[in-house]
Amino acid sequence: MKNRLLLVAALTFTMVSFAQKNEIKAAEKALKGGDAAAAQTALEAASGTIAAADEKTQAQYYFTRGKIYNDLAKKGNNDAFEKAANSFKKVVEIEEASGKQKYTAETNQYMAALTADLVNSAVSDNGNNKFKEAAEKLYMSYTLSPKDTSYLYYAAGSAVNGGHYEMALDYYNKLQEVGYDGGGMVYKATNAATGEVEEMDKVQRDLMVKSGTYSNPVDEKTPSKKAEIVKNTALIYTQLGQDEKALEAYQAARQNDPEDVNLILNEANLYFNQGNKDKFKELMAQAIALAPDNPDLHYNVGVISMEQENYEDARVSYKKAIELNPEYTNAYLNLSTTYVNEGNKLIDEMNSLGNSRADIARYDELKEKKDGLFKQGADVLEDALKSSPDNENIMTQLKNIYGAMGDNENFMKMKKMLGE
Repeated sequence: MKNRLLLVAALTFTMVSFAQKNEIKAAEKALKGGDAAAAQTALEAASGTIAAADEKTQAQYYFTRGKIYNDLAKKGNNDAFEKAANSFKKVVEIEEASGKQKYTAETNQYMAALTADLVNSAVSDNGNNKFKEAAEKLYMSYTLSPKDTSYLYYAAGSAVNGGHYEMALDYYNKLQEVGYDGGGMVYKATNAATGEVEEMDKVQRDLMVKSGTYSNPVDEKTPSKKAEIVKNTALIYTQLGQDEKALEAYQAARQNDPEDVNLILNEANLYFNQGNKDKFKELMAQAIALAPDNPDLHYNVGVISMEQENYEDARVSYKKAIELNPEYTNAYLNLSTTYVNEGNKLIDEMNSLGNSRADIARYDELKEKKDGLFKQGADVLEDALKSSPDNENIMTQLKNIYGAMGDNENFMKMKKMLGE
């Protein structure tokens, strides 16, 4: 009885295997006839039992499945790309494990063609602002051809462009794990017929130059993208509200490129957003040391110094910004404001004084000092008007200062200039 049961089981297995092969053959026939949809339907009949099939049948099944979905992808079915890719990878995986490589060589050819199709489709998606789809296709290209890590780099870029930051972060972290550099050499030559400079691989370029169809060979070294990747990683952490990880990323990036002013500024801005103004100023000072002729850096330091009521330091920064850019309106306005704010602080003390002789003397002293500060603020803006005579912000602030000083003549002059 036991032997009979075993015989029945064996017969059952043989019938299942026979059915699978028939279904695969039917799918192959339909695909050969150009009916990928019918091929898909035929193959699905074998999907439920394929896990129990022998390795040879599994490899045949996934090879056929890959070809079906590859054909569907070529006909515009974007969802088919992933199924085709996964099927072809499964073929290689099965045959590597079994040591029998009946389909591997042809599968690799299909994978190379599928990769090219994915990249072309991703380019089209990027052009149509379908950044998530483009990123997914480029990442799929990378999984099909892991040596081409540039696909992963471009996948991250597409994800960033679409605002899919967690996806981009995953890709950037993978790039760092595999040690992606992105630097290299680009080989160019001038087409003798068109006069245009073209890129090609080195062997082809050298042959073209020797043949005389191209001239002026140029080897251009492309810079490493490591610092850019770490910087973008930090920016994404900031976007996601993970400030500590962002700071770690900035610090790592600056170790690779300590003279990158933008990295310093990004880290400084993160500290500023956290409310750490002292650290912000410290980093801005480092940035200024690297780029002393950048007026914006001096201006930003002036803003923080003014917020901290360190008016003397603020004035030094604003004056330097104006020296570097004589038309820097905001620097003029803020420089003037340092004098007005300092004068306003004196008003608080003036209002607290009583009617004694000493208090009256102190009041007069403070008023003279306050008026002098307001006058300095007005003088700054009068200078600014010389280079920006139609700037309403300057005229409005001047009008307010003259009003506070009780200078009615200049107050009315500003009102007239403003058309009030």
